Amino acid sequence: MLNIRITSSASRLTLYEALSDFADYVQQQQALRKPPIAGTNAANGSAKAPPAKQEHAELDILDTLDLGDDKPKIKLRTLLLDDSDTKDESIKQLKALIEERLAEGQRECLFDVGLEDNGDSQVLSEKEWEAALERIRGVLDELKADWKVLMTKIVPDSPVDVGNEIKKERGCVGKLMIRRRPEVLDDAIETRIAVVGNVDAGKSTMLGVLVKGGLDDGRGKARVNLFRHKHEMESGRTSSVGMEIMGYDSKGDVVASAVPGRKLSWEEIGKRSAKVISFTDLAGHERYLRTTVFGLLSSEPNYCLLMVAANNGLIGMSKEHLGIALALNVPVMVVVTKIDICPPQILQQTLTQLTKILKSPGARKIPIFVKNREECVNTATQFISQRICPIFQVSNVTGESLDLVRTFLNILPHHGKYDVDAPFEFHINDTFSVPFVGTVVSGVVKSGIVHAGDTVLVGPDSLGQFTTTTVRSIERKRIGVPACSAGQSASFALRRVRRKDVRKGMVVLLGKSDTNPNAPIQQPKVHREFVAEVLILSHATTIRTKYQAMLHVGPVSQTCAIIDIDRPYIRTGDRATVAFRFVQRPEFLAVGDRILFREGRTKGLGIVKEVGFDAAKGLGGSSPKDGEKEKENVSEVAAGKAAIKAGA
Repeated sequence: MLNIRITSSASRLTLYEALSDFADYVQQQQALRKPPIAGTNAANGSAKAPPAKQEHAELDILDTLDLGDDKPKIKLRTLLLDDSDTKDESIKQLKALIEERLAEGQRECLFDVGLEDNGDSQVLSEKEWEAALERIRGVLDELKADWKVLMTKIVPDSPVDVGNEIKKERGCVGKLMIRRRPEVLDDAIETRIAVVGNVDAGKSTMLGVLVKGGLDDGRGKARVNLFRHKHEMESGRTSSVGMEIMGYDSKGDVVASAVPGRKLSWEEIGKRSAKVISFTDLAGHERYLRTTVFGLLSSEPNYCLLMVAANNGLIGMSKEHLGIALALNVPVMVVVTKIDICPPQILQQTLTQLTKILKSPGARKIPIFVKNREECVNTATQFISQRICPIFQVSNVTGESLDLVRTFLNILPHHGKYDVDAPFEFHINDTFSVPFVGTVVSGVVKSGIVHAGDTVLVGPDSLGQFTTTTVRSIERKRIGVPACSAGQSASFALRRVRRKDVRKGMVVLLGKSDTNPNAPIQQPKVHREFVAEVLILSHATTIRTKYQAMLHVGPVSQTCAIIDIDRPYIRTGDRATVAFRFVQRPEFLAVGDRILFREGRTKGLGIVKEVGFDAAKGLGGSSPKDGEKEKENVSEVAAGKAAIKAGA
């Protein structure tokens, strides 16, 4: 994976394990990331990473098992069916329970009817099932929420009944999706998914079918609306970072036009949706790898959707994209496309290859082939564990299994942690010049909250300076909003700023706000040099000081030079502390930022451990002064030769 070339299979196994372990370590360190604030040690260039806190996602499930013996809990069956004198109290407790789960699930949750929290069956009859649903309906009306039955077992006349072949369940059982109705646009749940895969894997076609609602004709009909440039339409290949959205209402239905074939505008989808899936359509061709890596890091996806053509398998850039997603610790789901034109034996070879790669020590995933509604619902429920990798087999021409993909995306839990209370920080990943509006920047709010009219700082420029400006207006999904907060993607219209003065990779920081109008505007600290802990994934020879590569830090893409290493040189598979220097201009960095550097293919990944670098101290390897001494020696030898030649 990630173009790793090692002759020994034992060495390859060791490197795969090192990649997986290092990715987990980076994830823990990034969770402790704090933006630099003027006046703190971070601003003075001496910020260091705090000690990592050990977290184990696999153990989080223990929290739901109620192993503590604080107090006995009332059974769900009682809350759903109690008709005695304590009926009102039971309804009140049921309402509090659902409200708590909605808060935990970011305004949505799954609710089991017919099963207790510990998995015991409630043995509901058909009449009791109807009574339980009626009580839930009444509670949800008070909470201003809707619900949808995702699947049932042993429920007569249910359109989503999956049967009870294993004879495991007794009585009526069902799983509900509960979602609050959005009162304003900010209430809508936002999930970002990056779509990657090799060229001709069907990424744009798949998105066109999901978003538009119709089917493809096998000749690129569905993908035309997604392309941004004329040459993309002519070649059929994406070369830029495309954006598309797909909406679900509070009842779990896809927001689509009543007119077949008509594509809804972003404004229509945003106003009618309770949950919005934002797709980032990335390029598959190798020549656009820089654009793809930029899109993966700058859009900060919650999930990664890997597209694999059934007739080609996991070839070319697919492995590179999968490796980057694994290095970034983004949960991955796989869609195998073109199964309608693929011979059965070739399809089986592709699935075998996919399973082998996902189970490898570098990925450590558990592949689950989703073929029916029950597997779809159960896999989506458990997808909070990053070890699971669901695999769908679809056809965009016949529509096979597309309904499973839509159901899966509807249930997909909210993933990602964002700090609303931290200082405001917004990363720019695109710039526009809109007539009668002016300069517009788009990106993702990393932390904090901002309101229209706030005074902000935009930068750094080539000299490391920030420009003071005002947020004229804010839009999310092309709909005007008064404010946006951490974890949301948005666009800002800026006053008194020309488009040529802003670029991808800049940040927007809060200068003054209504809550603190008299705060002095201080220039944020930027850095040209920083220290990072890196893992070298692939390099044919040794890496020493003065080595240069393209470095990606969030939306920042700039050439970097290595100015010091904690050892004389590093090779493939080495984990080392390295000092970098930006070649062109200083950038805004924070301890805990994830970095990825490449020279052609991906070379390594790491995490920022310290901003700023003291060349006098060095890192303990080959000192930067050694290079200067070497230059002096060469100059002396050259001068000596010239003198001898002149004397002769």
